Amino acid sequence: MVVLGSATPVPLAESPRSVEILPLKSMSLAAESPQDVLRQDSSVFLEERGAGGGQADIVLRGGSFEQTLVLLNGFRINDAQTSHHNLDLPVPMEAMDSIQVLEGAGSTLHGVDALSGVVDFLTAAPAHDSLFVRAGGGSFESDEESLMGAATRGKWSGRVTAERNFSTGFMADRDYRNEDASVESWYGSKLGVTDMLFASSDRSFGANQFYGNYPSWERTKGWFASARQEFGARTVAAFGYRRHTDDFVLFRDSPALYENNHVDGSWQASLRHTVNLPAGALLLMGLEADGDSIQSYNFSGGVRSFALGVHARNRGAGYVDIDWSPPSKRWNLSAGAREEIFSGGAQAVFSPQVAGSLRIADTLKLRASGGYGFRIPTYTDLYYSDPATLGNPNLKAESAWSGDLGADWNASSRVTLSVTGFYSKQHDTIDYVRSATVPNPNLPPSCEIGGKQQADKWCATNLNGLHFAGVESTLTWIPTRSQSVRIAWTGLHGAQSALRGLESEYIFNYPVQNIHAAWSAGLSHDIVLTNTVELAQRYQQAVYPVWNATLTHNAGRLRPYLRLSNLSNTGYQEISGVNMPGRSIVGGLALQFEK
Repeated sequence: MVVLGSATPVPLAESPRSVEILPLKSMSLAAESPQDVLRQDSSVFLEERGAGGGQADIVLRGGSFEQTLVLLNGFRINDAQTSHHNLDLPVPMEAMDSIQVLEGAGSTLHGVDALSGVVDFLTAAPAHDSLFVRAGGGSFESDEESLMGAATRGKWSGRVTAERNFSTGFMADRDYRNEDASVESWYGSKLGVTDMLFASSDRSFGANQFYGNYPSWERTKGWFASARQEFGARTVAAFGYRRHTDDFVLFRDSPALYENNHVDGSWQASLRHTVNLPAGALLLMGLEADGDSIQSYNFSGGVRSFALGVHARNRGAGYVDIDWSPPSKRWNLSAGAREEIFSGGAQAVFSPQVAGSLRIADTLKLRASGGYGFRIPTYTDLYYSDPATLGNPNLKAESAWSGDLGADWNASSRVTLSVTGFYSKQHDTIDYVRSATVPNPNLPPSCEIGGKQQADKWCATNLNGLHFAGVESTLTWIPTRSQSVRIAWTGLHGAQSALRGLESEYIFNYPVQNIHAAWSAGLSHDIVLTNTVELAQRYQQAVYPVWNATLTHNAGRLRPYLRLSNLSNTGYQEISGVNMPGRSIVGGLALQFEK
């Protein structure tokens, strides 16, 4: 069942949108983090800064990492300070059930930030009592542990989960330490299901070359709490709060020279109601409100001053969506619209969307969708300043119209093929640009300090004239009951006329080719061998291959595992200037007890 892009959960086979469902239940041994699982979708390009899953950006269909909305059980996780922390998930992977990826605009149902896609990390209530303990270690003095306990008692169920991993790093100033913990409970009453979640995280890492030619260090901490209550079968109310802190040191060995401390908080509330209409139609109505705030200071030479400053903003939205699936028909249609109002004056954004599918045969379905997405600048985009970067308080919100046309073919129970063509046209795209030499007539005014242009300094600006077109495809073949082969490919072409010879920091880091091939085989004694190969080519860069393999025992109480990463020992960068680890191996043992 898929919920992204639809008024209510529908079977994936009937969804009119391009949606990918990635199970996580069986991946706790084979994957180091949820980011590893996301790589199965070739339309997803992860810009990671090393191992451990601590600092990664997600790119969908060529959009910047800021243009993807990240959700946890439908709650917004996108960071108000900077979108570099959008995947700073507070919930351990062992607590997650699946990941749903909506490719294309999703602002009608999900609001701001959903220009190029939406990624929702989902938990689910346990079905029985269980206890899971895992410990392992390996290359670069890495160490990892996790604990998960679940219980069910009548109408109540709950889960407690904790994990940590750390490493001294594969090079100087690239160590990391990640810790996460969560508690979630579900209770069924006459009203409906009540879902309560509390989670926290603490991550510190050497940030050598992350944001320029500096031996930096960073630590992020945060907690998240949410409550969701059903009122009958048709109404759901929800509330969530997220607090996140970021301590950034420009020179790790001399923190007093330059240090930023950011504290941001965000709240969100929603109310959804569905109404059954004649002829198989369903009407969804929703109201949402959310707000964020930040307190950000700089400490340089023992003097405290504003970094991003002290700011706050709020939003309110209302939306409607009609899904029409007539009985005994081979087609369905979805149409919706959203009006979002921002604080600080009469600012509003209207976001429509339409999607539909037609099953022309039992084995073949055609689908198409189109919509509008938008994003407001982060506080970093607006106010940040350091020796390498300059924000712009005059930035406009960015937006995009996008559409796609696809086909899903179930050739047999063993072979499926999905192909989608997509197009996106962006307006006022937010990026950072620079020029090695000045004066340069193409540099925007945001690159000036005191009326003088700055050389080799990234400055935030709005770009126009950007559009992207591409094709994504996935072939799945199950040759035997114990084997599966999956090949996913996404090709992308973008227009670069907006740069006018300037250098871009983020937008033009997209992959023009991204291929992910995986082969999984079940061996004797419940041992599973998986090989994956990723071939990626960033814009104006060479193709690089990365080969990973896992060997796991997924049954019984004793479950050993082995993960081999970058077996090809490829030297590559997913972000310019940030090297990724070479060949590494991690092994361990898990204990699983179930009742």
